[in-house]
Amino acid sequence: MLETSPVITLGPRTSEPTARERAVLVGIERPGSPWSLESSLAELERLADTAGADVAAVTSQRLEAPNPRTFVGSGKAEEVAELARSAEADLVIFDDELTPTQQSNLERIMDRSVKVIDRTALILDIFALHATSKEGRLQVRLAQNQYLYPRLRGMWAHLASNRMGGGVGSRFGEGESQLEVDRRMVRKRITTIKRELAHLSEVRQLQREGRVGSGVFKVALAGYTNAGKSSLINRLCGSEVLSYDKLFATLDSTTRRLVLPEGRTVTVTDTVGFIQKLPTTLVEAFKSTLDEITGADLVLHVVDASSHEADGQMAAVAEVLDQIGAEAIPTVLVLNKADLVDEATAEALRGRFPTAQLVSARTGEGIQELVDRIGLAAGAADTLMDVMIPYSEGALVSLAHEQCLIISKEHGEGGTRLQMQVPAMAVERFAPYLQAPQDGDHLAR
Repeated sequence: MLETSPVITLGPRTSEPTARERAVLVGIERPGSPWSLESSLAELERLADTAGADVAAVTSQRLEAPNPRTFVGSGKAEEVAELARSAEADLVIFDDELTPTQQSNLERIMDRSVKVIDRTALILDIFALHATSKEGRLQVRLAQNQYLYPRLRGMWAHLASNRMGGGVGSRFGEGESQLEVDRRMVRKRITTIKRELAHLSEVRQLQREGRVGSGVFKVALAGYTNAGKSSLINRLCGSEVLSYDKLFATLDSTTRRLVLPEGRTVTVTDTVGFIQKLPTTLVEAFKSTLDEITGADLVLHVVDASSHEADGQMAAVAEVLDQIGAEAIPTVLVLNKADLVDEATAEALRGRFPTAQLVSARTGEGIQELVDRIGLAAGAADTLMDVMIPYSEGALVSLAHEQCLIISKEHGEGGTRLQMQVPAMAVERFAPYLQAPQDGDHLAR
């Protein structure tokens, strides 16, 4: 019978220290691929390290297209099996998603002691390590079960002809195979998880609507994994979000408050990092988390300026933003890790991306300029309002200081008169107190 967490690739997850596994990485080089084989395998090695495995060997093959039976050629598959034996490897990791047939055939070629997994299973393993919230764990379980379902036949191939008998009290039903039982269980599990996620999504939507109704300007950080988004939110907001030099160190979205120099408060949300070859099923499973991006007023697209693969990483992020319908949201390109590039490279980046903001979350370089950019974006859709707020409505004055840009303030007999720039969603709150212009007005216009 299946366990609750069906995709476990790199050993038990306990608090006890365990020996790291040894892995062989396998990739194929295809003409016209947007990613070089070297960079893709280097990223796969970092993923393996994050999941708890050391790379014992790396091998590749140039192919026009993956072999439908064994991903690599049949001779290469035998070579990989021999390499795994000689390297005393515990697992073989393929740099693309394997079909159920490919994985089943490869497992037959490898020794029984060697596990065969693909890039998707490896990412899922890392997600399982880093999900901490209830929603995050449910999203991981959904993606795991969606990944598992089409692979059940291979898992139970040895029982394909075995039929479980019926009879009174039989838990399987007459003629129902173990494969059919497990398929039914996984379908039920997927349905249950989706229902739970839908409920949590409704709760999250109500929270978002509450923020929208309050007029708070919302900023979301998006970017390639390990681009430094968590470090950036820490620098911007003075918070202590988990920040490691590991892929997918952040999985659950985190929202913090940022007080702009003029006194207005905005929210900044850190989201899960993207990656090349990110399967659509994972994007779907994490849709409710990614909704933090689609519900934002401004997206900061954070890029590791020191990476040789920055162009490909930006393209991968743009592709996912397009998938989730966020391509039309105003976006500021943030070139992070400026402290790791020399001046010539920095100048070249400024020339290529004149509207980008070059910053270093580690040293603070460019951070004030970025805050100013956020302030400009927050004020772009503001409405200039001149209001007189009665002293009995002191909470509204506090709200004005929190969410609006105060141009002038004057205390009179009738209350506090403010001229300010008001966010679109807060205009209705102040509309009842609008002042008509009067002769001799000295408030700024």
